Amino acid sequence: MANGHFSNDLLARLDEPTFAAIEPHLRIMQLETGYVLAETNARIERVYFPHGGIISCVVELIGGGAIESGMIGKDGQFGAGAALDHKVSLNFVIMQVAAHASVIDADKLRLAAQEIPNLRDMMMRYEQFFLAQVQQTAACNAAHSVSNRACKWLLRMQRLVGDDLNLTQEFLAQMMGVQRGGVNAIAQDLQKLEMITYSRGHIHILDLPRIQQRACECDAAINAHFEEIFGSKPMRSSAA
Repeated sequence: MANGHFSNDLLARLDEPTFAAIEPHLRIMQLETGYVLAETNARIERVYFPHGGIISCVVELIGGGAIESGMIGKDGQFGAGAALDHKVSLNFVIMQVAAHASVIDADKLRLAAQEIPNLRDMMMRYEQFFLAQVQQTAACNAAHSVSNRACKWLLRMQRLVGDDLNLTQEFLAQMMGVQRGGVNAIAQDLQKLEMITYSRGHIHILDLPRIQQRACECDAAINAHFEEIFGSKPMRSSAA
């Protein structure tokens, strides 16, 4: 029988007794673009397991700027690490590309994790991976060219949502750590090289192999971290 919750890779990785324990507390929500999952320093009330789309964790700066510190898709979750320890969100967290998600109240997840070591282990392993992603992003922003970083993010986004991406200029600027005015120049350069098409916030990927060649090593490093922590793909799927 189909189970929509298994559209999220982490839920699909849980063994049957562990998933059965939390399934009654899960509900599926549609998260539209612009939906705020958490404000900076706000208490975590819900934990989200996206089925697709892109969740963006953004560091807000005093001067009004912001930069993305991490991206979450169907291979992850937002909120579990903080929820397990009654903590708050360190970032402003927003839905950049709409999708459904399985959602559970933070208190329910915390109580279940206290009783089920396998659940707590899975959530904390993802937190370990996300920290590795944030650290890799910090190093990438300091050491690699804007063009290389742009291609790295395109690879990550393509893996999460496919070849067609509807993204605001503000998000693209936050993602690449550049001013909004620089986004068009980067996109136009990639378009001239016939790697993408770009118009009014819509990106279509034309040549994924060339984007892979142009990207820095950080996307591969992040993927390697995930595989080392989680191993092979989950056996179950939403059609299971």
